[in-house]
Amino acid sequence: MSHYIPKNNKDKREILDVLEISSFEELVSIIPDGLRVKNGILGLDQGISEHDLNVYIDSLSNNNSFSKNVLCFSGGGVYDHFVPKVIDFISSRSEFNTAYTPYQPEVSQGTLQYIYEFQSMICELSGLDISNASLYDGASALAEACSLSLSHTRNKRILISGMVNPNYIDVIKTYLKYRDVKIEMLPSLDGVTDITKVSNINMEDVACIVIQSPNFYGYIENWKKYSNLLKDYKGLLIAVSDPISLSILESPGKSNADIYVGEGQSLGNHLSYGGPNLGLFSIKENLKRKLPGRVVGMTTDINDKKGFVLTLQTREQHIRRSKATSNICTNQGLLALRAVVYMSLLGKEGMPDLAKLCFDKAQYAADQISKLDGFKLFKNRKEFIKEFTVETSYSARSIQQNAEEQGFLFDYVDKNLIKFSFTEKRSKKDIDKLVQFLKTYNE
Repeated sequence: MSHYIPKNNKDKREILDVLEISSFEELVSIIPDGLRVKNGILGLDQGISEHDLNVYIDSLSNNNSFSKNVLCFSGGGVYDHFVPKVIDFISSRSEFNTAYTPYQPEVSQGTLQYIYEFQSMICELSGLDISNASLYDGASALAEACSLSLSHTRNKRILISGMVNPNYIDVIKTYLKYRDVKIEMLPSLDGVTDITKVSNINMEDVACIVIQSPNFYGYIENWKKYSNLLKDYKGLLIAVSDPISLSILESPGKSNADIYVGEGQSLGNHLSYGGPNLGLFSIKENLKRKLPGRVVGMTTDINDKKGFVLTLQTREQHIRRSKATSNICTNQGLLALRAVVYMSLLGKEGMPDLAKLCFDKAQYAADQISKLDGFKLFKNRKEFIKEFTVETSYSARSIQQNAEEQGFLFDYVDKNLIKFSFTEKRSKKDIDKLVQFLKTYNE
């Protein structure tokens, strides 16, 4: 494909004739004079040659660090998993790109079918009854789940574990700022939510409890303990989890959670400097009338052939937002398509195998790092899958900055806390390099 499509005067004349106008000036006459560029001045620098432009753009891009030229041990919701080329190929096929907004099922079957398959797979992963067609990202999905719990229970208190991703918590506070809601942070103990203290909280007017597992520090929580706290009350349990880790954890459904939300970037989507991402959302059937976003259902036509249509989506989401369950009426279509291709390729055995591979690498790294003077596992916990937090006697910020200069990326958590994530892409050699870098602080 050409980067440029040159037009001569003959081409311009043909375009104007097709548009039935006499000049370019007539084409842009609808734009008020006050909004138009004066004297051809755009406020840009003087033009340069194409070669010089390419050199300049390359110089800018070289200022970025990305996973091809560094060892990425960063996580916190977005992970550097391997993305097979077949996902790029299949997701670009025309039958899956028939419509951006598939309101007309007769011309949108490719789009509707992959969304239906996506929903089915997320239901199977989460152990819950109904999934939507995806939301914007994990953070907004969690905020929508909290909003759903408020409207369903009519209660006004939300309890959020202090071990939930802080970015997610910020989004919740933004979403609910004007909803007259009381948000309470639950205490933690030794890297997980303190169930003993939570057990003493009055649940009478609680709309929901939010528990992430693995949590922000990487440690596994017990959803079932919190569902038991709510069994005699109206409040809902919202389970947050990474979908790949979920393949080897007891599902939210089996733990009696009411809502599952997660970040689906790790399902066949690239890091892409932090976005766009993919929000996962599934629920128990009794909540279906309050489900945000769109849902695709399977039906049969007059010839008894299978077909797919949008269903359970209130018209108010499009025309009367004040009456809607949510103002979200779209989904991350391309990313959901890539996710369903990725999950199809891995299958029921492949995804747990992948999670186990990440687990083995993380456990090996934890063993090696904990042998170093000045570094130990946060709260000495090893109940993690692919991500864990390390406490250090050195400056965490200084370590992180020095690591970036040496070609390592990992997460700063607090002044003496750093966090590492390990995917199938990180080899034993890569991990040993990281350990060797940390070891220099002992010398």
